[in-house]
Amino acid sequence: MKSIKLREGKERSALRRHPWIFDSAIAKGSGDAGETVRVEANDGKFLGWASFSPASKIRARIWSFDEGQRIDASFFKASIARAIAARSRFDIQSNGVRLIHGESDGLPGLIVDRYDDILVASFLSCGTERWKAVIADELLAQTGLTKLYERSDSNVRKLEGLPEVTGWLRGEGATGVVLREHDWQLSLDVAEGHKTGFYLDQRDSRKKFADYARRLQFQRVLNCYCYTGGFTVAALAGGAAHVTSIDSSGPAIELAKANVALNGFDAARTTMMDADVNASLRQFIQEGRTFDAIVLDPPKFAPSAAHADRAARAYKDINRLAFKLLEPGGVLFTYSCSGGISADLFHKIIASAGIDAPCDGYISERMQGAPDHPMTLTFPEGEYLKGLVVVKAAELVEKTKSATISS
Repeated sequence: MKSIKLREGKERSALRRHPWIFDSAIAKGSGDAGETVRVEANDGKFLGWASFSPASKIRARIWSFDEGQRIDASFFKASIARAIAARSRFDIQSNGVRLIHGESDGLPGLIVDRYDDILVASFLSCGTERWKAVIADELLAQTGLTKLYERSDSNVRKLEGLPEVTGWLRGEGATGVVLREHDWQLSLDVAEGHKTGFYLDQRDSRKKFADYARRLQFQRVLNCYCYTGGFTVAALAGGAAHVTSIDSSGPAIELAKANVALNGFDAARTTMMDADVNASLRQFIQEGRTFDAIVLDPPKFAPSAAHADRAARAYKDINRLAFKLLEPGGVLFTYSCSGGISADLFHKIIASAGIDAPCDGYISERMQGAPDHPMTLTFPEGEYLKGLVVVKAAELVEKTKSATISS
């Protein structure tokens, strides 16, 4: 068994049971791509069994902190069983569920979603790539399904030195699925959609938005970065009078239209715009339009902490524009799915956007990913999705030069 030894003082994160070992922490030792290596502290003390990734900054990902554990087929069988069993404890109102959420389920680099009778898996690390066949067979055995589609096409694969791979891994058939979620349905294609085909992590946020629409009787809703219309359908299900939806993807807009029709809603209650969100928000301000509810669910602006400053400016700008368009008493559902933006930093960004708008607001709720996308005590990076529900308060008085002089 090959081993890697860490530099002195670099064992602290592993002792806290964090699974990532960065290249800069390693004093000596290596392995082949995906090979299991023994991780040791500088004094030789055992820290964990990890998969080795020669090309990645995250050079090793720990499978187990138990020295007596063997990383074999039985290990993956037990790990998959634990992850699936954990989902039975959650209240998931859908036939779409995340079964395995990478590091949070003790399987770094593995994402598995179930969409009705199709499993979709992303193998994002050298370790999961090496054990792909074993994992695939075990997933089908434990779920009783026969179809597994692979969506290993994330940019993370490039960082691992792995090529993109998509297609049927087990079984075959149509890739279109109609997802049942709460009180509505949403169509998707596991071969074409974002991530593994859809954003299951926003399931409960969509339900919350429908509840707000029902209680506050939204008249004019704006759904930005609408993708295939999940929040649009939720708003309509909650009784919103009219929803304007914007996305820069024409195919996504067409699917959003189809999802409105799928749920039996009148297309006249919607306006679908294939357009740039930022430019559209500025245009609406010039036209004097306002909305009593706005959703901002943009794509990932900061894939890592290194991009945080640039992303912060982008998040601030779109939220500032949204506050200008929001009626006093209106509700903003705003999100960041960027791992490089912490929940605390996101709060500060939204506060700064409000000051520049200028307006104040009540934070009525903090949002996160659905419970089948867990964050664990030892892996806080699992909290990639964070959101705020802000009720706009009275306008702030802008400072003018004359006011400054008089003071």
